[in-house]
Amino acid sequence: MTEPGQAPLGARELIELMPFARALGIMVEGAAPGEVTGRLPWSDRLCTMGGILHGGALMSLADTIGAICAFLNLPSDATTATISSSTNLLRAVRGGDVLATARPLSTGRTVIVVRTDLHDAQGRLAAQVTQAQAVLPAGP
Repeated sequence: MTEPGQAPLGARELIELMPFARALGIMVEGAAPGEVTGRLPWSDRLCTMGGILHGGALMSLADTIGAICAFLNLPSDATTATISSSTNLLRAVRGGDVLATARPLSTGRTVIVVRTDLHDAQGRLAAQVTQAQAVLPAGP
């Protein structure tokens, strides 16, 4: 078991535990309790019409990076699952990497709230996601 707020794995190892995130091409670049960063490279396989990155891909990036942020803020005897997520898609992404930065807004005993900002390759805010993560007892 780890101490509260301590990751048992490095940033790259965390993503290895998430097959869906790996399949999308999400990369974790930094992971600390106060901030988690990652990126998703633009790919036409993740686009809708007109070469625009699909909103679901953006939401998946935010959910992945936000979940890692929540995980890093858990007590040692707990796990987490997303219980709500609110997304504001603000700008179409037509190329380059999308950078995600997740920060905890509240780290309570039963719920952790995380906000994740997604920026396009030019540094413009493309989406903002706020999610609540349940604090659950760890399995056997």
